[in-house]
Amino acid sequence: MDVKTYMQTVGRQAREASRAVARADTDQKDRALLAMAEAIERDAARLLAANARDMEAARAAGLDAALLDRLALTAKTIAGMAEGLRQIAALPDPVGEIADLKYRPSGIQVGKMRVPLGVIGIIYEARPNVTADAAGLCLKSGNAAILRGGSEAIHSNQAVAACVKEGLAAAGLPEAAVQVIETTDRAAVGELITMKDYVDVIVPRGGKGLIERITGEARVPVIKHLHGNCHVYVDDRADLAKAVKIVENAKTQRLGTCNTTESLLVARGVAGQALPGLGRMLAGHGVEMRGCAEALAILRAAAIVDARLVEATEADWYEEFLAPILAIKVVDGLDAAIVHINTHGSQHTDAIVTEDYGRARRFLREVDSASVMVNASTRFADGFEYGLGAEIGISTDKIHARGPVGLEGLTSQKWIVLGDGHVRG
Repeated sequence: MDVKTYMQTVGRQAREASRAVARADTDQKDRALLAMAEAIERDAARLLAANARDMEAARAAGLDAALLDRLALTAKTIAGMAEGLRQIAALPDPVGEIADLKYRPSGIQVGKMRVPLGVIGIIYEARPNVTADAAGLCLKSGNAAILRGGSEAIHSNQAVAACVKEGLAAAGLPEAAVQVIETTDRAAVGELITMKDYVDVIVPRGGKGLIERITGEARVPVIKHLHGNCHVYVDDRADLAKAVKIVENAKTQRLGTCNTTESLLVARGVAGQALPGLGRMLAGHGVEMRGCAEALAILRAAAIVDARLVEATEADWYEEFLAPILAIKVVDGLDAAIVHINTHGSQHTDAIVTEDYGRARRFLREVDSASVMVNASTRFADGFEYGLGAEIGISTDKIHARGPVGLEGLTSQKWIVLGDGHVRG
């Protein structure tokens, strides 16, 4: 069938399945999640083989290193998928939770009940682990899911989808509760983001181009972040040994993730002491340093290899590099750092390194980002690390959900009223 007819069929099936998932009890959902985890572990070799096909095709197509990093599955990441599903199963079920129940003068009780959103469409590039994470989070939060992975991960995603279907069947839930789109035709995305009758929210996970397209063309609500220009600010009251350790992890642990630090700010009062050690560490990891004039002068005086040093442009302060490149700027102090982050950042994740409690509290209050950290790597901005079990994505919007989006972010609240024959006078 043509793409439009196929997607309409998928949408109808998802809407029907969403009603069954919404009324499923916690035990049934958890049984499905645990069965999915067991299937993923059992079929690890099959998942790796499918991923090898995708990786071979991706290399042949000349995909960049950051995308290849996100596409790759290993024994460790497969074990992480299974563990993520088990963690989701262990989390409290948010569906049906009643909060703020209060008596009104009329005698009625008024409160709020947490309910599923309905049908969630997830569009993502590479990252086959998203197939498992999204399936688990949507199911536990009582939603049906339509998952559209990138063409570069088609074999990996379909292999994970088979494990997901097995888990749903084991718990007596409809297979259409989680559907992984089988076509690589890009027209499927255009259909998915405009199916208002069948889809309640879209979550895009991928590069800036994908998210800009989804945001511009979608006719259903979108939960998203555009890019991750994350900062570490080294205060002049920082422990410099901590600063080196934090910046090393925040920048070099993984280059291709949205919570990787892309900009380093250093207070002028400590720049002469801090930058040489930071520069040597970064050079050792092969990181190109795009610095302001003051930062470059300090780094050159410390005999940092000149090939690693580049004069920063204005555009570099806004950039998500997803590469061994770091923008470095010397700033007057805390006030200047906050202004720089709020001006140039992407409202994703930003951190301060300081031993001053008052400055730490100011940074937490005044930096306008979804995650703000004190003396910790920005790489912690992640659903698994936050105890959400996994995440459907990260939101830098301010309405409904912000930061890593887990179970609660995939639900809404409706008002409930309890009475006993009460009528309004």
